[in-house]
Amino acid sequence: MAENTLQKIHEIAAAEFLEKGFRGASLREIVKKAGVTTGAFYGYYKSKEELFSALVKTHADYILSFFKAEVAKFMAIPKNEWADNMASYSKHGMVHIYEYAWEHKEAFRLILNASEGTEFENFIHELVEVEIEITHVFYMEMEHQGYKPFAFDPTLEHTIISGEYSALFELIVHDIPFEKGKKCAEELHDFYEAGWQCVLKLN
Repeated sequence: MAENTLQKIHEIAAAEFLEKGFRGASLREIVKKAGVTTGAFYGYYKSKEELFSALVKTHADYILSFFKAEVAKFMAIPKNEWADNMASYSKHGMVHIYEYAWEHKEAFRLILNASEGTEFENFIHELVEVEIEITHVFYMEMEHQGYKPFAFDPTLEHTIISGEYSALFELIVHDIPFEKGKKCAEELHDFYEAGWQCVLKLN
């Protein structure tokens, strides 16, 4: 019975957050629609923030942890293999992020469309910061190996990387069918990879 009640709260809350955003969603309305008392609700969660977190945190944490683990795997291979392997590592990572986000798209729509005012509102920005960090390490190593990458402005770098991840998650926001979305994710990677190859002068 308690499990059914919690599931009902989650379903109502997800719909309310998605329609009105975290800030606009009413905890009183969620409780009312779920058919539980306020006291019963507080037996599960201490606040609206905690309820929202329960809906998305596992999935947001997974993506960030996966991404950081992929970066660590790449950095563990011999540095003289970095130039030849960066594209395959980054493509695998991007496609997996898409696949996972699509599998849990209800949670990611909340993160992407309704999380303003929560700890998850900067989710894409956190991914971008990790990508920028590894890009700098990669960039310096390529210079050390004798490549002459183009020295571009940090603002441009941030804009490019933000655009890539924002575009990837647009496939989730707009509920693109899985196979079509996966193909788009692969082609999106290839498009940006061609640009990076040009900027870093690796080919």
